[in-house]
Amino acid sequence: MHNIVRFGVSLEKEILERFDRLIKQRKYSTRSKAIEDLIRKEFVEDRWLTGKEIAGAIVFIYNHHKRNIANKIIDIQHDFGGIVISTQHVHLSNDECLEIIVVKGNPSKVKSLADSIRSIKGVEHCTVAFT
Repeated sequence: MHNIVRFGVSLEKEILERFDRLIKQRKYSTRSKAIEDLIRKEFVEDRWLTGKEIAGAIVFIYNHHKRNIANKIIDIQHDFGGIVISTQHVHLSNDECLEIIVVKGNPSKVKSLADSIRSIKGVEHCTVAFT
């Protein structure tokens, strides 16, 4: 069993009310679970900032009619083969595709890969989610 420690937190009433509404919207069972997730999120952010290994996904949408865009995307992924774990390709419409690149490795390399994808003409949106 985990070693649970209780501690007190003092907040302005308005902040606590907003927090309670947020955790209700996100369907948390307790404030403790919501606070634990916020703390863990900060740990992940710290790993990102300090350069430790992370795992995550680069998610982007692109217009597949742009000249050679698919080949450019594939070439870039091969250039970053050490961190690319897998990819998934989804056809959203006649014009747009969504691609998910699952990554694991150094945060600066993940950022560099995302920046390389983002800079391709025809990529409409690109975001990185890490954990």
